[in-house]
Parts: sequence; C-alpha cells; structure tokens
Amino acid sequence: MSPREEMGLAGQIRRYGLLLPHFGAHASRENLLEGARLAEQLGFDSVWVRDHLVFHPHGMEGQDRTHVEPFVTLAAIAGATNRLVLGTGSLIPYRHPIHTALSLSSLERMAGPGRVIAGWGIGTFDHEFAAVGLGDVKRADLLREQVDVMRRLWTGESVTYEGQFYRFENVDIHPSPADGTIPIWYCGNSVLSVRKAVEYCDGWMPGRITLKTFRKRVERLEMLSAEYGRVQRPVAGAIPIVSPGRTKDEALESVNWREMMQQAISSKWELPDSGGWTAPEDLDGALIAGTADDIVDASERYHDAGLEHLVYDLRFRFDGWLDHIAFLGEEVLPRLRRGAAVGSVGG
Repeated sequence: MSPREEMGLAGQIRRYGLLLPHFGAHASRENLLEGARLAEQLGFDSVWVRDHLVFHPHGMEGQDRTHVEPFVTLAAIAGATNRLVLGTGSLIPYRHPIHTALSLSSLERMAGPGRVIAGWGIGTFDHEFAAVGLGDVKRADLLREQVDVMRRLWTGESVTYEGQFYRFENVDIHPSPADGTIPIWYCGNSVLSVRKAVEYCDGWMPGRITLKTFRKRVERLEMLSAEYGRVQRPVAGAIPIVSPGRTKDEALESVNWREMMQQAISSKWELPDSGGWTAPEDLDGALIAGTADDIVDASERYHDAGLEHLVYDLRFRFDGWLDHIAFLGEEVLPRLRRGAAVGSVGG
C-alpha cells in the first residue's frame, strides 16, 4: 500500500522507519546503502532524511558538519532498494518550488510509484535562509505558497502563477507523480503546526516530541480536522531519539540526554508529570532508550496515542548503525507487528 493510499487510513496503520546517517561523522556510502538494504530485508517500511543547506549541528549531537544533500541521498537509496518508502523529515523551503517539484517527481519516477513522502517544515536556523537571500521572508507563508505551486505543477498541466513570492507563466514539468501528486506532511511540534497540517497537508510529523505532548497534539489534530470538515485527519508520525542497550542505563550512556533536557526547557512541550526537566524519564517519547522491552513499550504507547508512522532516530548510535538496525529489525519489529495483528483481531 502506497503512502497516497494510506492517507485515508489514519488510526488503522502501523509503519516503521529509520533516519538515515547522511549527516555527521558516520555519513558514508557504505553505511547508507548497506543500512537501507538491511532495513528493507528486515521489514522496515521507510527511510528518512533531514535537510540543511549550511549545516550547523544541534548542541546535543556531534559537531561534524558533513551533510549529504537529501535528494542525492534518497536517489542513491532508491537505486539500492525496491520497496522502502523514501521520506523527508523535513525539507526546508529555500529551494525554488519548480525545482523542488521536479526533484520530488523525478525521485518517485526513479524509485517507483508511491515510494515518496515529502515532509516539510519552516526550518530552525535563520542563517540558512539568510545565505540565499530569504532572511527577511515569513517562512510559514513561503512554505504554504511553495506547496501550492508544487501541487499545481504535479498535475502535468501548464501552470501560470502569480503569488506573493513566485510569478511565472506557462510552466509544466515532467515526469508527473504516478498518482498526480505526492503526499505532503507538515513537520513541526507546535500547536500551530497541527493547524497547518490540517489546513493543507496530508500528514503531520512533529519529529522529536514527548508522548504527553503528542497526545495533546493528536487530540487537537482530530478536533481541527472535524472543524475543517476533513473526512479523515492527517496521518501522524514522530521521529524520537532511540538508543538500544542491554539495560536502560547502558542505553542512556550513549545519549546526550542532558543537552536534550536543555532543548526541552526552551520547547513548547507539555511539562512532564514531575513538574520539570530533570531526568531522562521526563523526555518520555522524545527519547526512547533501553532494552527491546523498553522500545516496544514506548512504541506501543505511541500507537495508543494515535501514531501511524514511527521513525527511529539512531543518531547517537550511528557508530553501530548496522548492528542497531539488526537489533530493531529482529527484536523489536516482529513484536510490534504481532501486537498490531492481535489488536486487529481483537478490535
């Protein structure tokens, strides 16, 4: 079933993906291609990339500034796999939308019908937009107009457009997506991001977010979808930091959770039940660390909260990338698939 077909199945599907190591010290051809092949072999549904133009790593992660361009990365993965969905989590709107529309439809042509999800966000860092002359632009408006342009171009028809940011006449691009469009997910974890997803997107992907906050956001997602008259709410995803280990303490040793805590303090997440950001447990959902039992438990709680597509972010464990894919694929995914089957029979 393609991402396009899944858009009407919110609350009824479970999909599992991996964030690719196309950034940082472990970004290599071997890691990317071997990891993607192994992920497909073990039954993962998708692989995902980040997007930066002038990459300045977050304080919590390593400071190697290598960042392999996302379309190049996904094109390589498309040629090495046959089934994995290729997702962006998220693209940021510094490219011209005609160029981006063609890049995404070309990627789908090379990968195969229905294998692309275009996740979009407004970006975190101002310096990347300043570098291309967009430093003073209201990025939320820019993104919305870019999505409008791309959807019109994906019809394959000649488009004349006059908007706030883009004006052009008689432009058509080919190839067009197989279904006439590509699913677009809004990436962000704020309350406003939920409204944007409902207003003009097919999915909502908050990236890192605590489970307590995720539950609140999904409630709002459903409420706004009803208000806007949507037959089905947008599909919901998340990209938590994941660290496997023989024990929870061992798993936490490899994670810079204290720096994650500092980011949480400045976030708009719901306060944890403890009343403050003081311990790894306060990051529940944004950080999943521990044994297979711990990872299965957190994943199930995400599904119970309304999540359809869970993408594991192993950035703190890229030094053992293939081993960790094998662990998740052999010790975690089968149990989650069995849980889904039992839930389906029982429900």
